[in-house]
Amino acid sequence: MSTENFAELSAIEKLTALMSMLRDKEFGCPWDIEQTISSLVPYTLEEVYEVVDAIENNDMVELEDELGDLLLQIVFYGQLAKEQGRFSFEDIAESINNKLIRRHPHVFPGGDVRQFGIKQDISPDQVVVNWEKIKEEEREEKKRKGGIQALKAQASLLDDVPRSLPAMERARKLQNRAAQAGFDWQDIAPVLDKLKEEIAEFEQALKDKDAEQMSNELGDIMFTAVNMARHCSIEPEIALRSCNKRFENRVRWIETNLQSQGRIFRDTKLQELELLWEKAKESGL
Repeated sequence: MSTENFAELSAIEKLTALMSMLRDKEFGCPWDIEQTISSLVPYTLEEVYEVVDAIENNDMVELEDELGDLLLQIVFYGQLAKEQGRFSFEDIAESINNKLIRRHPHVFPGGDVRQFGIKQDISPDQVVVNWEKIKEEEREEKKRKGGIQALKAQASLLDDVPRSLPAMERARKLQNRAAQAGFDWQDIAPVLDKLKEEIAEFEQALKDKDAEQMSNELGDIMFTAVNMARHCSIEPEIALRSCNKRFENRVRWIETNLQSQGRIFRDTKLQELELLWEKAKESGL
């Protein structure tokens, strides 16, 4: 690959060129050369969570850096797929361009970017409804392109909810997909009743010392909690991450308080730890 005009390239062109060099079989990086689409998955997940962490910490310097790392993952996948003759980074960009135009008919009437600037009266809620309808049309089109076998194989409305998603996010998506087909409670009251019911069933399994049933009922409690979050328009993953952060902050506050007295956490009685916990909460943590 010629590097003479490298300085004249755009930033994204430089990135794709660098990725190609790193994958060069003769002169590239041994680690990059041995990677596959499957081997990159854990690194991609790690980068996503590091982006989220930077956002939660309101660290814009770190966010810029982490977004670059995440972009590299996408460019890496594009390079690997290009080498296999499947698609390239350009194809990825073109695909999302087309999708954005297709899914925003209220911004690009008739799917024509040249029509941008024509104001349309539409609410955010209606945008979401339209978005889901367009996505369903896209799924049906994919089935048709796949032929009769694809239509037979993908018979359920839940089929294309990825199994590789984290369990909490997959629960939310499964519930959303079922809700779109009308299988959903209309308000939160029955969801709360269901949560109480599942807790009672867990308590019974606990009394029976039935480990398998306890696991099943605890799963039902968590699934229902996700449903409750969905009905309240709360992202369950974000809610849990926020709870984790509060827990961490309060434990650290207790540790600092004890250290100032020359004491340590594990040698403190539970009753005193609970009192300190309440004080940490009162302090605003």
